[in-house]
Amino acid sequence: MNKINPKKLLHSKWTAVKPVKKEKHFLVTEVEFDEEGEVVHCLIEAVISNRSEAIDWKQLREASSWQQGWK
Repeated sequence: MNKINPKKLLHSKWTAVKPVKKEKHFLVTEVEFDEEGEVVHCLIEAVISNRSEAIDWKQLREASSWQQGWK
């Protein structure tokens, strides 16, 4: 399990363990917090295609799917 500090999530880099559509490297481009400091919205963008999609930030903790940094 990857350890993630939600406050450092913005602009973090991620590598998909199983690339989809040849997209492997991603960057977190948007993070929104509620009044209690919980993440309510996270947008991840593919580096090559610039395709963006919303993701539950807790999915990034799964080491079987994501690695921190670009590998």
